[in-house]
Amino acid sequence: MKTRLISIFASLLLGVAGCGGGSGGNKQPPPPPPVPITKAEAFQFLNQATFGATETAANDVIAMRYEAWIDDQLQKRPSLQLPHIQSITPPQFMFELQPDRADIWFRNSLNGDDQLRQRVAFALSEVMVVSELGVLSNQPYALASYYDILARNAFGNYRDLIEEVTLSPAMGAYLSMLGNQKPDPLLNIRPDENYARELMQLFSIGLLELNLDGSVRTDTQGEPIPTYDQATIEGFAHVYTGWTYAGNGPFQGAFPTEARQVEQMVLREEFHDTGAKSLLGGVTLPAGQGGQQDLDDALDNVFNHSNVAPFIAIRLIQRLVTSNPSPGYVSRVATVFNDTGQGTRGDLGAVVKAVLLDDEARPALRMELDGKVKEPIIRVTQLWKTYNAASASGRYPYNFAYIIFGQGPLQSPSVFNFFSPFYAPPGEIRDSGLVAPELEIATEFLNTYITNYMFLQIFAWNHTADPVTDPTVNDDTVLIDFAEEVAIAADADALIEMVAGKLLAGEISTTLRDEIAAILATIPPDQGLLRAAETIYLVSTSPEFAYQR
Repeated sequence: MKTRLISIFASLLLGVAGCGGGSGGNKQPPPPPPVPITKAEAFQFLNQATFGATETAANDVIAMRYEAWIDDQLQKRPSLQLPHIQSITPPQFMFELQPDRADIWFRNSLNGDDQLRQRVAFALSEVMVVSELGVLSNQPYALASYYDILARNAFGNYRDLIEEVTLSPAMGAYLSMLGNQKPDPLLNIRPDENYARELMQLFSIGLLELNLDGSVRTDTQGEPIPTYDQATIEGFAHVYTGWTYAGNGPFQGAFPTEARQVEQMVLREEFHDTGAKSLLGGVTLPAGQGGQQDLDDALDNVFNHSNVAPFIAIRLIQRLVTSNPSPGYVSRVATVFNDTGQGTRGDLGAVVKAVLLDDEARPALRMELDGKVKEPIIRVTQLWKTYNAASASGRYPYNFAYIIFGQGPLQSPSVFNFFSPFYAPPGEIRDSGLVAPELEIATEFLNTYITNYMFLQIFAWNHTADPVTDPTVNDDTVLIDFAEEVAIAADADALIEMVAGKLLAGEISTTLRDEIAAILATIPPDQGLLRAAETIYLVSTSPEFAYQR
C-alpha cells in the first residue's frame, strides 16, 4: 500500500512538472515593483511640467507614475483663449480686451486640466515671440488666436507649427511679413527681411551650425560655421512676399478687423516675387513658382535643417527643466526630434516626453548645475495654485503682469523674449561657462517689486480680506486661502512643516527652518493669521522656492 502511495505521489509530481511544455522549471521570477515616486520627486516633475506643483497633483503623479501622467496629458483637449475673447461683447476700443486675454491665460494656466500643454505653449511663446507691447497692442483677437496656435500644436508636428506661425496675422503684423511685396526698383521697394531673419535666428536654427549635442560646429580653421548669410536672408524675404489679411481689403493698410485678426493670411499672387531664391544649404528655388509652392518649399528647407533638432531640444529643456543640459541630454532629445523611432520627424509630443523622462531631468545624484531659476510668473502661479487663489468675480485682472512680475502672456518687450537663452550673469556662473537665462530679468527693481507683491498677496489679499474695511479689495481682487495654516499656527513646528510640505515638498533647509522659527518665536501663539502669513511669506520669497531643481 505504501509503495502504491509513493508511486501515485511521484506521478502527480511528474505531471505538475510536465505542465507548461517542459519550461516550468525555468520560470523567471516576476520583475520587482517599480521604486515608489517620492513627494519631492513628484514636486520636481510637476514644477517642470506645469505652472506649479501642488500636493494634490503630486499624489496623482505618484499614483500614475511619470509616463502615464504624460500620456494622459497628451490626450487632453487644449484650453483655448479665442473662444473666450469672442464671447465678450466687443468694447468701443479693441485694446480694452487685452485684460480679458491676460485673464483667460491665467485661468487656463492655473485651472486648465491640460497643464502640460499650457506649460509647453508658454515655453513656445518664449521662442516664437509675438507681443502685445507694440503693433499688436490693439489686436487682442490676433494675440489670443496666436496663443491658441501654440497650444493646439504644442504636441503636434513642428513643421505644421511653423507654417501656422508664419501665416498667423499676429506674426505677420509683428514681424512685418503682412503686406510684404515683391521688389520694385522704380518705387524703391524691397522685400522686408524681418521675418526671414527671425524665423531662422530665433525660431528654428540659430546663427551657428550645431552638432546633434548642441555644440558649435567649426571649420578647418577652428572658426564657428554660420548657418546662413545675407543672400539667404534675402532669398527667404522674397519667399515671404504676397501675403496679407484675408478678405477683400487693400494689400497694405487694411484695418485689422476682428475677423482679419484671426484668419490665416492669404496669398495675393500679383504681389509675390516669382524670381529664383537662395535658401539654406545651397538650395535654390526655381523661378516661376507660385507663392504657395515657394512657401511650402522654403518651410521644408528650414524644417529639414540639421540645426532644428538640437536648437528646439535646448530651448525646451531650458524652459522646462534645466538651464545647462549636458551634451548627452541635448543629443538624446534631438535624436527623438529627428526620428521618433517610427520614421516621424518633428513630433513635439515625443520631444516633450523625451525632455521630461530623461534621466537628467531628475538625476539621482544632485549637482549644483542641475535645474534652473524659476521664472517669476511661475513662482506666483505656484503660490496661487497651492493656496487656491481666486477672486469673487472669477477673474485674474493682471494685464500688467509684465510690470509686476517682469513677465506676462505675450508681453515680451521684444522678439528676443524676456531674457536671452545665452545670458550668464557676471561672476561664478559666467566664469564657469554656464548660463542662467532667467537671471537677466532679476534686476534690483524687479526683485523688490515681486517681493513686495508677495507681501501684499500674503498679508493683505488673503481669505480674511474684507472689502468693507479694505479699499484695495473688490470683486476682482485675487485672494489666497491659508485657513488650514492658521488653524495650527500656535504650533510653530507643525506650521513650518505644513508650509514647507505644500511649497517645497518638505525639503526645507535647516537654515530657512531656523530663520522662520526665530521669527515665529517673536509672535504670540494666539496671532495665528500673522504667524501663518509670516511663514508662507518667508518660504515663498526664499531662494529655495525660487530655484527649480
